[in-house]
Amino acid sequence: MHKFRRHALLSALSAVTVATLLTTGCSAGSGSAADKAPAAAAETPEPAAAEEQLAVVSAATGGATPAAVADADAADQGKAKKSALKVASYDKKSGRAVISAPTKSNDSSPSTAPPSNSPSPSTSAPDSDKTPDAHKTPGTDKTSDADAGAKPKAAVAVGDVIASAPAPGAPDGLLAEVTKVVGAAEDGGGTTVETEPAELSSVLGETKADGTVPVDPSTMEVDPLVQGVKVSWAKTGDLAFGPEGAKLPLGSLRIDVGAAVATAEGAPASASASVEGFVQLAPEVSFSYDGSGSGTGSSPGGAFLGLTGDWASQWSLKGRAAGSTDGKPIRIPFAELHADPVIQVGPVPIVVNLDLVCYFQVDADGRVTVDVEQDLKGDFKVGGNFTWSKGWTGVSESHMTGEPLKTTVTAVGDVKAALGAEATVGLYGAVGVTADLAPYLRAEAEGSAEGSANGTGSASGSWALYGGVDLTGTLNLQLSIFGTPIFQKKIPLGALHEEWLLTKGEAATA
Repeated sequence: MHKFRRHALLSALSAVTVATLLTTGCSAGSGSAADKAPAAAAETPEPAAAEEQLAVVSAATGGATPAAVADADAADQGKAKKSALKVASYDKKSGRAVISAPTKSNDSSPSTAPPSNSPSPSTSAPDSDKTPDAHKTPGTDKTSDADAGAKPKAAVAVGDVIASAPAPGAPDGLLAEVTKVVGAAEDGGGTTVETEPAELSSVLGETKADGTVPVDPSTMEVDPLVQGVKVSWAKTGDLAFGPEGAKLPLGSLRIDVGAAVATAEGAPASASASVEGFVQLAPEVSFSYDGSGSGTGSSPGGAFLGLTGDWASQWSLKGRAAGSTDGKPIRIPFAELHADPVIQVGPVPIVVNLDLVCYFQVDADGRVTVDVEQDLKGDFKVGGNFTWSKGWTGVSESHMTGEPLKTTVTAVGDVKAALGAEATVGLYGAVGVTADLAPYLRAEAEGSAEGSANGTGSASGSWALYGGVDLTGTLNLQLSIFGTPIFQKKIPLGALHEEWLLTKGEAATA
């Protein structure tokens, strides 16, 4: 009899329950399998705890990214779930949106069902075989019998929070809370609602997430601002070649530029100045969120938004440049880039808005003539980090090394030239972090001369070439989109300045 009951237990329980029973022991007088199942489940909470850690990955390509909805009536408010609802249209000025859901051909009820106070299930299709289908919660297969609080599949209610990838009228994506349900849209294609901007804490709740997602360079829109700009990229899984024949690493974007810069007034034609070379980037978006310990409506325990990546550049400065106006360097943007990558944080699609402005900048006194070239490689990380103890603080890091490829410095004077990028990172159209990464070349030359009445004399001089990087930026008010306290002014990221000697030399003549 004992062997028969043990066999029945092993057949009825899952592998986890069996392991628990074998650990705790099983005797002939221990009771039925139905009595043991609840106890075993109570002793194994690991699956529930694992749900709190969300993966951070790139959104799937090749199809529409599903929206996520935090149901105002759900027991776990502030935790969104994948939904079949879609933002059919959005008006940023009024905050009005049309929310629609896919309908089935055998549904007699329209997709514009009223909000949560809609009529009872008896108003659905009269065919009893179709009735359960009309009560499914969006994006699930559960009927109203399994979830008494479920709304009809096309309905939204006041308090619901919708997170959507880019949609008509919302090119930066949409994260909004429904404040009023107006009714069926005029064209019958959905439900018209009024919304207001929401915060990430209202869809991520007490979950945790941490990850870095690469930006596909082929999705970036590039607007050349000067003649001579060429753009190439390599997408993951493909190999490509740059304009000058150099093979690119996977997932990188390369911008080649060549342009003339102003020379000193009165300088000879032979002193014409120019900048040329390329910048190669492999940008990645870093995102983290820690909602543990925060209750409904309170701020998360931690958050981070930033931009990281690899950097490579090879460029040269030639001629006698005059690059100052009223003591300020001359900056010439040569390309603007924009992308709206969608990262998937669990079920929630988060739209990242990335803008890059590539530029060259010259600060020179117009006396020294140079022909210098530098090969630079490294990485960078900029962003904003939030903790309860310190609030929002800036993060700015860069590790770069360079080596000279060509060095000629004549005459006496100073010149500093940078080939850099200004980056802006935001979420759902709200600017969060602005950073300016400016790797540079700096040349300086000094000299002295002596003479006598008999016509003899001597001259000596020294020169040096330096490489370096400047990194500056600010955190903006819109970072409060995480649900953190709003600060009253922009917070500097903290300036980073590094410089290293590339080469130097001396000369003397009699």
